[in-house]
Amino acid sequence: MPFGGNALESQVVIGLNAVIVAVTGDTPRILTVRREGTSPAGPPPTGHENGGWPDAIPSGPFNPSGDRTLELGMRRWVRGQTGLGIGYVEQLYTFGDRNRDPVECRGGPRVISVAYLALVREGKPSGATGADWRDWYRFFPWEDWRGGPPAVIAEHIGPALERWVRTPPDRRTQRERRERGDIHFGLRGAPWVPERVLERYELIYEIGLAVEAFRDRGPSEPAPPAAPSGGAQRGRGDGWAKQMGQPMALDHRRILATALGRLRGKLKYRPVVFELLPAEFTLLQLQRVLEALAGVRLHKQNLRRLVEKGGLVEGTGRLDLRTGGRPAELFRFRRNVLRERPAPGVGLPGIRTGA
Repeated sequence: MPFGGNALESQVVIGLNAVIVAVTGDTPRILTVRREGTSPAGPPPTGHENGGWPDAIPSGPFNPSGDRTLELGMRRWVRGQTGLGIGYVEQLYTFGDRNRDPVECRGGPRVISVAYLALVREGKPSGATGADWRDWYRFFPWEDWRGGPPAVIAEHIGPALERWVRTPPDRRTQRERRERGDIHFGLRGAPWVPERVLERYELIYEIGLAVEAFRDRGPSEPAPPAAPSGGAQRGRGDGWAKQMGQPMALDHRRILATALGRLRGKLKYRPVVFELLPAEFTLLQLQRVLEALAGVRLHKQNLRRLVEKGGLVEGTGRLDLRTGGRPAELFRFRRNVLRERPAPGVGLPGIRTGA
């Protein structure tokens, strides 16, 4: 309870969020819901994109008297909203910025959200929350480099960054802005770093290219100099949302960006990719799942040499006859590697960012 100030200012609601990831074929997928009660603090304001509820990640308030742990509370909400159970899960981050929830902006309590990352095999969701699987590049189209540099970077992000760089009058700020944009988006000779998902989204938000930036600022506040003009500024056009990523409820796209960056980073030192594969798989399946997660193409021979010599997989002696061509050997994750090495990750060997 409060140590000062009035009681309303001291009220805090703890929310629980789950970013649930699956890979089907070569498509990374996120489990989303559409429902009125997105905010754990109460009903949100009226008026949403396209006249309906935007995509959200499964979430709900923590029940101190009913939930023995935060994780169990999160699992309860996921099952209730999607009908699915989850296996591998880890705590991701705690989000608590002021006014991140519109209920707080209207005088309601401060909302602190504890987010989790879960990896599953895709299953059919159920329930009344409109649960569905979405391609995660629907929300971050600039993150998929498997076919070469995404067109949205050259057509929209690059020019917007240039306007943003030229806005301040002093050279030092201009130089700092250019360096930040180049490093995050792989411009002017800087390498593309897959793990910087959150940094890229936050820059997109800051310069006014994200639909959420205008929704959060409100209609009376001016747009940043780098932002587009016209109806697209206010997120009224589906075309702009498709090019710059589909918006999500509250700050859920920021939570999602945090999760994707974490997952891409963990590929280097934890065998999390095997949570998304069947018990037996071909090396081509393994490569396709890694590429889907990282958003880049990998050199086939480098990857196979790494996983085999690193003792990450072992052959089963059986063949997959469903490949449509030459039968491929089936492998399984070699669990003893967890005892043998402190950081048995697969990594991203031989990244190819060209087309």
